[in-house]
Amino acid sequence: MTNIWLEGSITALVTPMNEDGSLDIKTFEKFVDWQIQEGTSALVPVGTTGESPTLSHEEHKKIVEVAVKVSNGRVPVLAGAGSNCTAEAVEMALFAKKIGADAALVVTPYYNKPTQEGLFQHYTTIANASKFPIYIYNIPGRSVIDMSVETMARLAQNPYIVGVKDATANLLRPIQTRRAVKKQFNQLSGEDGTAVPFLAAGGDGCISVTANIAPKLCAELQRAWKDGHIANAIAMQDRLSILHDAMFCESNPGPVKFAASVLGLMNETCRLPLVPIAQSSRKQVKEALEFVGLLS
Repeated sequence: MTNIWLEGSITALVTPMNEDGSLDIKTFEKFVDWQIQEGTSALVPVGTTGESPTLSHEEHKKIVEVAVKVSNGRVPVLAGAGSNCTAEAVEMALFAKKIGADAALVVTPYYNKPTQEGLFQHYTTIANASKFPIYIYNIPGRSVIDMSVETMARLAQNPYIVGVKDATANLLRPIQTRRAVKKQFNQLSGEDGTAVPFLAAGGDGCISVTANIAPKLCAELQRAWKDGHIANAIAMQDRLSILHDAMFCESNPGPVKFAASVLGLMNETCRLPLVPIAQSSRKQVKEALEFVGLLS
């Protein structure tokens, strides 16, 4: 049950919404299928990019269910299942398991500011209760807390805790983690800007925001590295870097949803407290799309 291994370009999926803020399921179904056709190697529904904080439990479950149904085993689904309430995270992980997802992505508990022991107990409880592959999502920029390498190594002793989405942008981390963890441990970058350096530090792939709008380019970059075409991968990273920067010119997923709307993939609606991005940001996003060749 825990023999999952993710690599390549993995999209942290946006959640399409109608102008009234309701879920646009038909657009999401088309979007998931398009992602797979473009070369995305795995899908992450209802993470931060999917606006999980503002989705109801029913909506959260619906998005995971649709992602699993449309992917239909063609690529793995790593379902967002994080919460700062441990019992709620257990519920979401159990649902992901029940519906046929391949693993759960569990963010470090935000706002509560648990200690390292609290983090250990949180993840251990989720893993043992769900008996389902769990990826740690370490993102100090949003959660405030940073899981230490030592705590991650302790957690990796649990057979159900199989990997990490590392959004620290600290390129020592994959090296330190590999040294500390005494088993195969799936390390994925959570920062588009570090996709190639993370691979060079021994990582396995990238859970990407930019891949929502440039899935083929992100997949080609990862494939170039894997095939040993290092110079090509670096050149592609340089080309994509302006797009990565634009995707984070304001809080994610505002810019990437606007970019998706420009490309005709969906409209740009986000739920409050996120608002439409500023005109200066719109200009930056459009220029980045033109630079990489996505917009003529």
